Amino acid sequence: MSLVELIAQADERGLAASGLACLDRCVPLLGGDDEILRPLWGNLTADSDAAEWAELLEQARGKLAGATEEDDEAGLLARRMLDDTPDDRSAAGIRLWADACSVASLQIHRLLDPAEDASSVDSRREGRTEGMPPLVAAELRRQISVLEVLAGHGAGGLRRALDITTEGRRVLRAVVSRRARGRK
Repeated sequence: MSLVELIAQADERGLAASGLACLDRCVPLLGGDDEILRPLWGNLTADSDAAEWAELLEQARGKLAGATEEDDEAGLLARRMLDDTPDDRSAAGIRLWADACSVASLQIHRLLDPAEDASSVDSRREGRTEGMPPLVAAELRRQISVLEVLAGHGAGGLRRALDITTEGRRVLRAVVSRRARGRK
């Protein structure tokens, strides 16, 4: 099943986790640490209170309020993912946000991958993966894996989804670090 199909079939928790996972993997571009979004992950558990999402989101936004370089397209895309996060995780807008986060995260990985990619991000999300650059291919696999785990295990799959996300964040952090060293 393509990423587009998985997003279309996801429930509200799956959509919130999918968007959050994309954002979390891109936190290195916002100067955040590995634990900055952990409270939001905790709010996706079966026994959590969805009404606390807005407060936890505001706290995360406050901690990530640092400026993004204006000429850094990848950083601006990450900032937009954070800024556009719905205050209500059960709102109709969560599907649009999760979908936008998917596109933005793939675009970020595409911008940071030194390999050229002649295909559009949309075609990648629809399943056309021939000749994908490695960083983009890995991000696409992570997005699909997160949605599959949550579809198969519901709230019980959150731990595995977080593990997949943590791995992706570490990869992106290394890419960002290498990129910064190359600029000096």
